[in-house]
Amino acid sequence: MTDTAASARNLAQHTAYTVLFAVGFCHLLNDMMQSLLLALYPGFKAQFHLNFAQVGLVTLAFQCTASLFQPVVGYFSDLRPMPYSLAAGMVATLVGLLVLAAAGSYPVLLMAAVLIGLGSAVFHPESSRVARMASGGRYGLAQSVFQVGGNSGQALSPLSAALLVATYGQRSIIWYAGLALLGIVILFNIGTWYKHHGIARIKSHQAVKHSGLPKNKVAVALAVLLALVFSKFVYLASISSYYTFYLIHTFGVSVQNAQVHLFFFLGAVAVGTLTGGPLGDRIGRKYVIWFSILGMLPFTLMLPYANLFWTGILSGVIGMIVASAFPAIVVYAQELLPGRVGMVSGLFFGFSFGMAGIGAAMLGALADATSITFVYKVCSFLPVIGLLTVFLPNFAKKRA
Repeated sequence: MTDTAASARNLAQHTAYTVLFAVGFCHLLNDMMQSLLLALYPGFKAQFHLNFAQVGLVTLAFQCTASLFQPVVGYFSDLRPMPYSLAAGMVATLVGLLVLAAAGSYPVLLMAAVLIGLGSAVFHPESSRVARMASGGRYGLAQSVFQVGGNSGQALSPLSAALLVATYGQRSIIWYAGLALLGIVILFNIGTWYKHHGIARIKSHQAVKHSGLPKNKVAVALAVLLALVFSKFVYLASISSYYTFYLIHTFGVSVQNAQVHLFFFLGAVAVGTLTGGPLGDRIGRKYVIWFSILGMLPFTLMLPYANLFWTGILSGVIGMIVASAFPAIVVYAQELLPGRVGMVSGLFFGFSFGMAGIGAAMLGALADATSITFVYKVCSFLPVIGLLTVFLPNFAKKRA
């Protein structure tokens, strides 16, 4: 019995890279299909004669569906694991894509956004749990690999839209359904691993506990982390939803050229995500959070006044810096509430989606009332919220 328990503990200490990369790849497929909405905004805006506020409402429909359901899914999965819910979530995304391909009116477009958001709500908390199962204790690395899959999918989406949808039209979206079917097959197999091996692995991981941290300080730390997520994702919403419009309006570039710029920005976000988690494992998550949220302030302040060349450079730097925070924030929050992996993942992924959706709707209304350039000037001050990081407890000192 002792040898068996020791073998189980040793197995849990090894990083399951095959599973980790598989769930990261499915995250790529998932977010690539979901980000298709963002890449198609210029076409839908012209087709349905939408204003910026209506474009923002499409983002709100998608993001709020995802954000409201994610903590609920995470909470119940903490109580009772649901290994095959990952594949079920991808089925909802598949149906949403089919509706999007056939959308002939604005209400149908909103319905497609809701279905795709529902798939995201199921996918993210459970796949984040799988990443922790497969981490072997390298939680920051696991979150980075998992999240960079999503960032890579977001980066590839406008590029594929520029090559495929812009050339062959809205009906070509149906080809993305093949990617959803591939994701369903992979996630079903991940669900089988989750059922037979993953649950035992995550139980074998020793929870990180901080005995000197009272409940009120945990609550304050969670509030600070949520405020940092607010600043990060509202700013990202200003770029992901309106960057193409900003480039077209300010510099007169073509739609395809603007989508290529969006691809490079989202690619920089992927690079930042990949580095943030391992850096947090090595030097401490609080330092990564400090640098990521507050460190981009000089660059965001310069962006609204830059020419096209420097806009591309600055947006890339901003993307890398701001993205490095989220893996560190998620793992830091999981350390604040050990044993609540699903609920914490659902809360932070859901809150990030909700803030992005609300931010997109509010910024769209502000752009209609003023200008898209004014929106970027207002958002350039959001990183000042990063000063709240000073209220986060230093876990490294407590361990020492």
